[in-house]
Amino acid sequence: MIETAATTANELIYHRLLLPMVARQPDAPCTTNAATGETRTFAQHLDRVKLAIGGLRALGVERGDRFALMMMNSAEFLELEHAALLGGGVVNPLNLRFAPKELAYVIKDSGTKVCFVDKIFAPLIDAVKADAGLEHVILVGDGDVPHTGTYDKMLATATPTLPEEGNESDPAILMYTGGTTGLPKGVLLSQRAQALNNYHFMMTMQFNRNTKYLLQTPMFHAASTFAMLGVPAAGGHLVLLPMFEPAAAMQAMRAYQPNMTAMVPTMIGMTVAHPDFTPDALETFTDLAYGASPMPAVLLEKLLALYPEMNLWQAYGMTEASTGLTLLRPEDHRAGGSLLLSAGSPFPGVVLSIQDEAGNLLAPGETGEVCARGGNYMIEYWNKPDATAEAFQGGWYHTGDAGYLDDRGYLFLVDRVKDMIVTGGENVYSAEVENAVSSHPAVLQVAVIGIPSDAWGEAVHAIVVLREGAEATESEIIAHTRDFIAGYKVPKSVDFRAEPLPLSGAMKVLKRELRAPYWEGRERSVG
Repeated sequence: MIETAATTANELIYHRLLLPMVARQPDAPCTTNAATGETRTFAQHLDRVKLAIGGLRALGVERGDRFALMMMNSAEFLELEHAALLGGGVVNPLNLRFAPKELAYVIKDSGTKVCFVDKIFAPLIDAVKADAGLEHVILVGDGDVPHTGTYDKMLATATPTLPEEGNESDPAILMYTGGTTGLPKGVLLSQRAQALNNYHFMMTMQFNRNTKYLLQTPMFHAASTFAMLGVPAAGGHLVLLPMFEPAAAMQAMRAYQPNMTAMVPTMIGMTVAHPDFTPDALETFTDLAYGASPMPAVLLEKLLALYPEMNLWQAYGMTEASTGLTLLRPEDHRAGGSLLLSAGSPFPGVVLSIQDEAGNLLAPGETGEVCARGGNYMIEYWNKPDATAEAFQGGWYHTGDAGYLDDRGYLFLVDRVKDMIVTGGENVYSAEVENAVSSHPAVLQVAVIGIPSDAWGEAVHAIVVLREGAEATESEIIAHTRDFIAGYKVPKSVDFRAEPLPLSGAMKVLKRELRAPYWEGRERSVG
């Protein structure tokens, strides 16, 4: 039989990924709540997804309409995410660390009228409900908190609905960036972008029916997308940790024996530094992915020494790419050397370039802005045509990251462009300085920023959190870094903090917040 365009045009949609797997293994475990032990099979999961779509329809949400989620990791979060990917609407997962004004802005900007919450976040949503224009606040789970309806009642009264396959170009997710560099921007992602991203991860990391994945990164964040969509599509089992905390994470690891997970470096550092940590906590993982922020060299070396048989994967990407651009693969980690400083090589179908400010392509080894092309990119920044045009200037997506490619096509990131420090006419990349400072045995956390300097324009400044019981002085930290980096990169000053560094919902250090007191009333040229 000769296939027609009508039978092949819409392969890159989530119907083609999830539904066949449910049919093949309806009784296999799909999700387990790590806190309660409740497990749902693939058939039970899809039945609840169909009811969720029916409930959304009853609330007036159609295929292209937005609905929001603000809750901790849960099977219900996954149900609603999959409901959107199967044509139930456009899901708008809200950052759990958004301030009230940010929440009101995001909800109003997106045109969201329905928001699903749990008891923890219901009061916060209720406080912005009127300003944001919300009509329905649906409570997931129990709780004596403000709401207009409950998820259980919505499912109990809904007509199961599974929409027909849509188009690859249909929007599926509207995900607002975390606001680490300014007001959140809505990233509108299509079915095609999501499906391609999942194919990229699935063909490279090879999820399968034997995968038991501990999902401990927040589900609202793009870093969790490949697990939320790819693991079920491959027939794997998701163990859902409601919210990351080192002791709870290690308890789930020991109880459920997962073989795959993803953690940002901050989470890994918090886990191995925890008083209750012993190496057996992570020993069941055959594969561990990390990314979202630089991995301190000392921490990476510790992981490699503790778990020589574990496959380590470093993923680099961004929300706008749905999310993956490059991977540093297990064989790269085992090869060691300079490769451990890289972010890996591109996924299949992704093309990278390094460009200067004028858009000229730079040669291998030259530092500029990382730019990319691929089929897994966003449709647009929601309601921001100028920002969209700027991001895709010259036919490339401009990431805002500074880096270079070596002659083998490996990407080496040196910093966010906005975090680059210009001191005395020299560019200093904060990640490089942080790597040097973090190698001091007393340092638990470090962030390096540029602060105003009459002599240099900007001065390199380190903000350090010491390990419990450890001691170090400003002069000791400065002297230590001189062994690793050039003199002009060495911090001119060091502040010590007793409290942890401020983190975004994705556990990235909020450098904008750290810089603000130093730059109040002054304009910073870098960003």
